[in-house]
Amino acid sequence: MELRQMTNDRLLFLDATFASKEEAIDQLVGALYEQNIVSSKEGFKQVVLEREAHSATGLEAGLAIPHGKSTLVKEAKVAIARLQTPLTDWESIDPENRVDLIFLLAIPEAEAGSTHLTLLAELSTRLMKPTYREGLYAAKTNEEFLQNLDRLEQTIQSSPEAAEKTVLAVTACAAGIAHTYMAAEALEQAGRELGIRVLVEKQGANGIEDRHMKEIIQEADAVVFAVDTKVKDQERYAGLPYVQTRVADPLRRAKELLLEATSTTQKVAGDASDVTDEAPKKKGVKGFFGEMAQAVMTGISYMIPLLVAAGLMLGIAKLTWMYGLGLDIADLANPDNGTAGGAIQFFYFLDLFGGMIFKFLYAIFAMFVAYAIADRVGLVPGFLGGLFANGLHYTFWGIEGGIPSGFLGALVLGLSAGYLARFLNQKIKLSPNFQAMKPMFLIPGITVLAVFILNQYVVDPIFGQLNASMAAFITSMTGAGELTLSAIIAAATAFDLGGPVNKAAGAIAIGMAADEIFPLTPRVLAIVIPPMGLGLATIIDRFVVGRRVFDANLRVAGNTAFLLGFLAISEGAIPFMLRNPLITIPINIIGAIIGACTAVYLGAIQWYPLPAVWGWPLVENFWAYFIGLASGVLFIAFANIFIRYAFIKRRERRGEEIF
Repeated sequence: MELRQMTNDRLLFLDATFASKEEAIDQLVGALYEQNIVSSKEGFKQVVLEREAHSATGLEAGLAIPHGKSTLVKEAKVAIARLQTPLTDWESIDPENRVDLIFLLAIPEAEAGSTHLTLLAELSTRLMKPTYREGLYAAKTNEEFLQNLDRLEQTIQSSPEAAEKTVLAVTACAAGIAHTYMAAEALEQAGRELGIRVLVEKQGANGIEDRHMKEIIQEADAVVFAVDTKVKDQERYAGLPYVQTRVADPLRRAKELLLEATSTTQKVAGDASDVTDEAPKKKGVKGFFGEMAQAVMTGISYMIPLLVAAGLMLGIAKLTWMYGLGLDIADLANPDNGTAGGAIQFFYFLDLFGGMIFKFLYAIFAMFVAYAIADRVGLVPGFLGGLFANGLHYTFWGIEGGIPSGFLGALVLGLSAGYLARFLNQKIKLSPNFQAMKPMFLIPGITVLAVFILNQYVVDPIFGQLNASMAAFITSMTGAGELTLSAIIAAATAFDLGGPVNKAAGAIAIGMAADEIFPLTPRVLAIVIPPMGLGLATIIDRFVVGRRVFDANLRVAGNTAFLLGFLAISEGAIPFMLRNPLITIPINIIGAIIGACTAVYLGAIQWYPLPAVWGWPLVENFWAYFIGLASGVLFIAFANIFIRYAFIKRRERRGEEIF
């Protein structure tokens, strides 16, 4: 990139004097306005100051790179000021920084993900070189300064073989862009000057770049962690002497950090004996499906806190409404409560809040499934795929009667987003000047479009047709025998735990109850049996088989699921279904059929759509209802415990990892 083309003589101020940061910004923005680069001086100045309030744009060595992205900007330009007297009021990553060289970037909103990042990366890399900065400070005229903007000297690198020591480094900043690469450049430059071989792994917006392989780590003498985030796979460096610091520190004391790392006795804790290089692709079907299984487990682990939070909000609202305020639970959903004030209004909105959280359940799941496969570049397409699975697009687009794809859609879209994002990240190769475009512009643009197309033409049509067929089948069975119809409604209700098949069954069952054709008994029981059964399994497994058969994440989810079962919220069992669908779904269906048919056979009748605990007093022949409920819950609990225990024993015999 030719920086000179991004500015001109009238946007350059040499040896200027400003009393404050705001005065400097005002002068530079004024120049942009006079050159017809921005359409409003005050408007764009406000944009820049708002960006300043967000985080520091001062760096070190006298540098500051303020910037603003706005529709007020007509074309990308840079206004520059070199000051006679440094400014002391400019917030910088180096607290000792005194700003005397300012680059103000004006970026059109439409180029926020491309030109903006490219300019930042290019400026950051060039300004890290002392000789480059010296050329800018030494320029006596505007023309000389503009020429020096693009005067790059080739750095003579010492031979890695001649280096006495090898120091590894990991750099990572919160945004994963500018400081990640600036710190890497500073450490590499300091290594060349000290005669130390420095190999830097960047853990940034592109994921892990220049990954340290096992062979290199074994040869290394020390490691520097210059990070503002958690180091990924830090156990690889176990046993190496290390120094850990903030990502900004190498910008002002890179040599000191390298020397400290080679002399410290502090070592990375852990055991690296079993660590292997993860960069090569796994081979074979087993490796591929193993990777998918691991991604699904990652998605579940991140989804569980959301599930717990939603359950708590709903539980607090509903239970307090009934037992604290003594009100009818059927009145909780009345919209008039939104303006009632006091406790009534508070718990009304708390209940809505809990329901709203559930709308993002699949979004969080799919987002972290994609993240487990593709790292950071998978987050956005995975999240948007999960929103499709939750059916939020029907709400936003005003489509009535749209059937969301549910957990199957979340699986397909999350995995697809992850693999596509990883493929693009590996295959797209750009020059260093344009590297920032890849994670912030190209990959999200392509993957999000692909997720939209996949959902629009594959996921929604397939699962929509599946659900329509399921509804038609259920409707066709309305003339069947009592127990047959009960089994069909229970099976469909338990199939996807609040998903589209469940809702299709509910629509049919409620319609028949409204017409007094058939009661809702199998429907209401099949809603509560799966979450209560799975929750009970996580509580009693160690008493039944003498050990835990669920990992810590699922035990937390199980406690929540058990509570949510009493509240008639079957989504509490979704983590179990996502983790082991081939085990969980059949057991849920069988348990729901057993419970529903038992209750119906013994004479239980429930005409009202109140499956939660507060609806139980409305059941005719409650003891028949309770026996059916208990039989379904116990079947699911014991079936899960014994089947999972059998799988665990088989894995132990094979020497495989259990959890």
